[in-house]
Amino acid sequence: MKSPLRGADLLARSLAAAGARHLFALSGNHVMPVFDAALDAGLEIIHVRHEAAAVHMADAWGRLTGEPGIALVTGGPGHANAVGALYTALASESPLVLISGHAPLAELGSGAFQEMRQAAMAAPVTKASWVAQSADTLAAEVVRAWREASSGTPGPVHLSVPNDVLDAATAVSVPARAAFGPSVEGEGGNALSLGGAQRPLIIAGPAMMRKQGVRQLEEATGIPVIGMESPRGVNDPSLGHLAEVLARADCVMLLGKRVDFTLKFGNAFAPGCRVVHLEAVKGISFKDGAWLEEVHSALRYRPPEWRTVQSKPEGPLHPVALCREIQPLLDKPDAILVSDGGEFGQWAQACLSAPRRLINGPAGSIGSALPFAAAAKLAHPEASVVAMLGDGTLGFHLSEFDTAVRYGLGYISVVGNDATWNAEYQIQVRAYGMERAKGCELLPTRYGAAAQALGAHGEDVARPDELSRALQRATASGKPACVNVMVERLAAPKY
Repeated sequence: MKSPLRGADLLARSLAAAGARHLFALSGNHVMPVFDAALDAGLEIIHVRHEAAAVHMADAWGRLTGEPGIALVTGGPGHANAVGALYTALASESPLVLISGHAPLAELGSGAFQEMRQAAMAAPVTKASWVAQSADTLAAEVVRAWREASSGTPGPVHLSVPNDVLDAATAVSVPARAAFGPSVEGEGGNALSLGGAQRPLIIAGPAMMRKQGVRQLEEATGIPVIGMESPRGVNDPSLGHLAEVLARADCVMLLGKRVDFTLKFGNAFAPGCRVVHLEAVKGISFKDGAWLEEVHSALRYRPPEWRTVQSKPEGPLHPVALCREIQPLLDKPDAILVSDGGEFGQWAQACLSAPRRLINGPAGSIGSALPFAAAAKLAHPEASVVAMLGDGTLGFHLSEFDTAVRYGLGYISVVGNDATWNAEYQIQVRAYGMERAKGCELLPTRYGAAAQALGAHGEDVARPDELSRALQRATASGKPACVNVMVERLAAPKY
């Protein structure tokens, strides 16, 4: 006779049956049964230093693989720490499942340890959020969470599992892999007439940009395809003169893209421009190669003076000159560029290119770069992974160097250190004047030395003639690396 499983066993084995290989987790009282069950289920626990980092890693995993990343945190304050990171995933339409421990059902309402309305807290930043009620339903709830995260427009899903549900016995069987397949939705809009449009565009949202078919859409239709995933919207410095292109279009087809703040709520388009929301584009052929090249040229635009920008010999470095040294690390078929937000992140996104890119996304949040880089290296161990982030954002998850060291995730992070929260400083200067730009200062900390103390490879660069050798040593180390570079305090590029 088969021994009954614990709820924790059924949960872990159901995740393994779905195809999960890793749990991005931080331990705590409520989830220790799952840590135990993961051993027999063959799930590797990637144990992070902050709950938000677990969600960011699951987010990056979902974007890079197309399958939901799984974050596991304890209940109460652990859950609360994780919730903020869900918004980054939601805005970027990234599939992930957050599983949170929870106070026992039998003790709810009587002042249970770390009792909290967790599902209600996570609901605004997820596609769905609920609390499991029985060990017998856990397999079905894992199926629901996995399918919900990956079906339709992908996004994060939250499931809280009470302690007594994890410990309860159940005779329910583990689902077959086929049960986890995403629900199939009709594509709709099989054909669309351009109606004589002379300057059509297709704009894809974050999830659509990651679909293989969308990448070939431009070639198949002859219509320029633009992916938008930046909180800077029409002012995204990685898209050159995007604003001018949008203002000239006479027909815009939106694939998984809302007319939101990134498109100035529609004011980015010319009056009279036809705007169509589609689920798929079929049966369209546009033969005007001149318009296609005009759009490409506008998106490629960078100020010509950038080609000759040099840093002062004594430092600090200019972001353009810094990025010029970084680009060779990304000139590889499998390279992945990770870029955080903030002013330095915008310089990185404008100056650097790679076959794959992970950025903070439309949420405009900061702090995700190091967890993103670790997950990228885990998903693609042979890839060259380079993370670009400012000194302000580094402070969110500096301790995740420890995580990367423990799991041998050898990415290279480059910190643009201008000793300030520069995005906010630039707002102060523009809105209130230089004399009132106060309160955003940081110290010119030697973050390379800090990373080295955590077991990573660390370099601190103050002069341009130090950078090349520092990057060589970081690459050769094979370790997670932090190259901390003092940079000029410049506003993000605008052109």
